[in-house]
Amino acid sequence: MKRSMKKIAAAAVLLTCCLGWHGGAVRAEEPAFLPVSEVREGMRGYAKTVVHGREISTFDVEVLGVMKDKGATGGDLVLVKVSGPVIDETNGIAQGMSGSPVYIDGKLLGAVAYGFPQSSGRVGMVTPISDMLNLWTMEDRTEPSLLPTPSEGLIPIDTPLMASGYTQDGMDYLAGRMKDFHMTPYSAAAAGNDEAVFPLEAGSSVAASLVTGDLKLGAVGTVTYVDGDRMVAFGHPFMSHGSSGYFMHNSYIFTVIPSRNIPFKLGSVGAEIGMVDQDRGAGISGFSGRVPPYTALHASVTDTDLQNERDLNVRMIRDEALLPTLSATSVYNAISRVMDRRGEGSVEIAYTLYPENSSQKPFSRKNLYWSASDAAERSVDELFNVVRILEQNRFEAYPLRSIDVDMKVTKERRTAQLLDATATPMAVSPGDSIFIRVRLAPYRGEVFYKDLTFKVPEDQPLGEMILEVRGGGVVPLPYLIEQQKYNLTDEIVERLRSYKDFNDLHDKLMKEDQNNQVVVEILDPNISMISKDGKEESSVKIQNRQTPEKPDYLKEQKEEPDRAKEKESPVSRVDTDYVIYGDGQFTFQVMSPADRDKVLQKVKADREKQNQMQLQMKNQEKEEMQNPDKDASANEKGAAGLD
Repeated sequence: MKRSMKKIAAAAVLLTCCLGWHGGAVRAEEPAFLPVSEVREGMRGYAKTVVHGREISTFDVEVLGVMKDKGATGGDLVLVKVSGPVIDETNGIAQGMSGSPVYIDGKLLGAVAYGFPQSSGRVGMVTPISDMLNLWTMEDRTEPSLLPTPSEGLIPIDTPLMASGYTQDGMDYLAGRMKDFHMTPYSAAAAGNDEAVFPLEAGSSVAASLVTGDLKLGAVGTVTYVDGDRMVAFGHPFMSHGSSGYFMHNSYIFTVIPSRNIPFKLGSVGAEIGMVDQDRGAGISGFSGRVPPYTALHASVTDTDLQNERDLNVRMIRDEALLPTLSATSVYNAISRVMDRRGEGSVEIAYTLYPENSSQKPFSRKNLYWSASDAAERSVDELFNVVRILEQNRFEAYPLRSIDVDMKVTKERRTAQLLDATATPMAVSPGDSIFIRVRLAPYRGEVFYKDLTFKVPEDQPLGEMILEVRGGGVVPLPYLIEQQKYNLTDEIVERLRSYKDFNDLHDKLMKEDQNNQVVVEILDPNISMISKDGKEESSVKIQNRQTPEKPDYLKEQKEEPDRAKEKESPVSRVDTDYVIYGDGQFTFQVMSPADRDKVLQKVKADREKQNQMQLQMKNQEKEEMQNPDKDASANEKGAAGLD
């Protein structure tokens, strides 16, 4: 049934094209269509685009020939030469002209979409309108189509990415993140009447936007054709996402910026007017008056030094690949605007991710970060990674309805170094509790203590057990060691982690250590340590590390390999007001209760004996202090005897 409907829709489009081609009945305001089969070398016409404001200008077009099977859809492309005052003014075909409709003898041929390098921007390629209208018949709602790319030597006329509302630091951070998607954002202002809605027409500017609200981020191009509430534009893909859900906006063009590579239109992302639903080889298509699914983000940032507070509200397209970047760059911009500076700082961050599906659990975390170079960037890295892991997990879809972020920033350095720790008892049995006291020194502050209790697992093998006491800002490196050994990427290393299902992944991420925690866990003695800032950490002095030698009759219990892999290591944590650095280890002997009691009784007896000796010494000192003449008399007698 779907295939039949698709054929009927395609036939309807073809019939419409044929009516136009052969002079059939079309509405007076609509042009007829010129099929590629009727294109001949030397034909002349014109194209429409905007080079300033919203006024549509024209430039001359001459057909040079037809390139067979060279289009992104596998179809033909028409080779054209452009000229005229507009082209002279823009110094050739500019980025943002993609989609400019080309008319030959009053008939719509298609959209200027590709260019030739080394042609000074005077030679381009036109995507036929028939290929673009096929976007309206697409039924795929989930995956992009696998289409051939244009032949070598042809380059798409890029759609410049306009960004408004971003600070300069925010723009720098955004540009770095968008490199992963091969896009360069340009800072653009807002036009005075950007909030006004203007109807789209062939040749007008349009923006396919990724972010809207207090920040706007969108690609600017040209509308090729409009039919009622539907439109097609660009003539080549924006991001090749297939069925998409971009915001559709008006755009106001300020000017055309000259460039060594290719000039580009500098424009605004204006009023929201609809949604872009297709992004494929032949261009983009959209509907006016519709709103795409989106993820709302609210960020509240306070600079506690300046008592400066600012809220940010944006809507982002619901795209698993882009959402981590869009979220992180939006929050980064919010904190950089509040700080109004670069450099060191401590940042408290608390955030909650709310899923669209009410049957799925929200995700909430908080953390504390310190950076000596860029506190804003340091603080949003976690949000980027968490959103990326959850959105791109292999178990189930986790579309986000909204993200709520609360941040507090100060220039104060809120870090503390783990100095040492004590633990008791040092001989234990499975199920016993170990009491640990940690001594910490804040940066330029007074030393303080934190107490923790760690329970030895009930199934802990007998023998030696190493407990790692560390700051939450220091992490074990088993995955990094393997990554360096086998030259694995971060993505592959992430996949090496074992999760049973989505709930397991969700819960483990929420329980990840916080930088401001003191953490106690069992450690493999072969695992090295490193700080989350990438600095090597030296182990601190741990007291009470001496333990009795393991008796020969104590045999270690071995687990089956599969069970060992699934076993989750126990951990104990306590929060502080500082990012904690440093680590150290205790070595314990895990033994049977009977052997443990013997060891502890011996330790107790030795301690009592030591206490008695100390008491005797104190009593002797006290007696000497009370009878000083007795000692003097004895000394005199001794001296006399020697004479």
